[in-house]
Amino acid sequence: MPFLRFKGFEKEWLQTVSPVIVKEFAQLAEVAEEKVKIELLHAEPITNSPLSLEILMFEREQRKHDAIARAIHDIISPYGYGNTHIFFILLSPSLYYKEGLPLTAKSIRE
Repeated sequence: MPFLRFKGFEKEWLQTVSPVIVKEFAQLAEVAEEKVKIELLHAEPITNSPLSLEILMFEREQRKHDAIARAIHDIISPYGYGNTHIFFILLSPSLYYKEGLPLTAKSIRE
C-alpha cells in the first residue's frame, strides 16, 4: 500500500519506468519503496476514455498530493503520456483492513 493503478498504458513501457515512479513516489509520500504497488488495469473502453492513473492511498497534506501528481506527470510526459488523468482515491484507516482488523491511527505509516 499505496496502489498506483495505470489504465491504458503499455505493459512493457510501464515495467521499464516503474522503478523511477516508485522511487519518486516513495520519497514524496514518505513511505518505503517496497510498500508502493504498481498495477496495470485492463479496461475495455465503451466510450472515449482517457489514459488514467488512480492513486489509492491515505490522505496527506494537499501540497504532497500536488507534488506527487506533478512528479509523475513530469516522469511520464516525455514518453507521450502528458494527457494522462491523475487522480487520488483517498482511503480511510478505519475502513482499511489487515487480517480482518481496521488499521489504527498509530499504524497509518503505510
